[in-house]
Amino acid sequence: MKDTLSLAEPVIEAEGLNLIFQAADGPVQALRDVSLTIRKGEFVSFIGPSGCGKTTFLRCIAALEKPSSGRLTVNGLSPEAARQSRAYGYVFQAAGLYPWRTIAGNIRLPLEIMGFSRADQAERVQRVLELVDLQGFGKKFPWQLSGGMQQRASIARALAFDADILLMDEPFGALDEIVRDRLNEELLKLWAATGKTVGFVTHSIPEAVYLSTRIVVMSPRPGRITDVIESPFGRERPLEIRDSPEFLAIANRVREGLRAGHIDE
Repeated sequence: MKDTLSLAEPVIEAEGLNLIFQAADGPVQALRDVSLTIRKGEFVSFIGPSGCGKTTFLRCIAALEKPSSGRLTVNGLSPEAARQSRAYGYVFQAAGLYPWRTIAGNIRLPLEIMGFSRADQAERVQRVLELVDLQGFGKKFPWQLSGGMQQRASIARALAFDADILLMDEPFGALDEIVRDRLNEELLKLWAATGKTVGFVTHSIPEAVYLSTRIVVMSPRPGRITDVIESPFGRERPLEIRDSPEFLAIANRVREGLRAGHIDE
């Protein structure tokens, strides 16, 4: 799989990316000299301490933040143009479902905004409900679903218009470990079934190692990439793989990279 992905076309390319916020007490550098290429079909996780810029980088890809300098392209376009061309779906930390709309209604919302026909909306909603194993729950309201099911509905909404890129900002961070493990397994199956390119922010070392084709380790602010770790694992990964020596070795390298980032500061 690694060799195949290394030959795939670049989807996201960042070169010398810097982002400086103007705060009340002076400028704050959130990203410093970030360079990274993400290729089609990869699952790339970003991990680092709070405030290290991993979410900021994801938001730059989504044109929700604008870099101060450097180059960033998505599908060969500027992030703004990529957003207009519906290049990606975005899953936030909270499910963000409207409580007055049904699950199907929440999933349908971006399709309504984009002007899809009613028939196309219905077909897409049904398809993504099945993808996230929520068939039969379309007429329920968010408050009738568990936290894990709500987050799956949020993922379904991001998948509904079939963008090639899925950006996920710590989507399972608020869930308990048992639910998180199950959703990790389901996300891997979803990734394998759809072939999406995934950018995934997490604070969890086991989650990053379990899910990813590559793990990007970031330092405390100003956010820099301190290590990029290739995964040796195939697309099919039982949870038991987390007890293997290979898995533990990668997890230890991530942990050492995070520790080194703090020391360098």
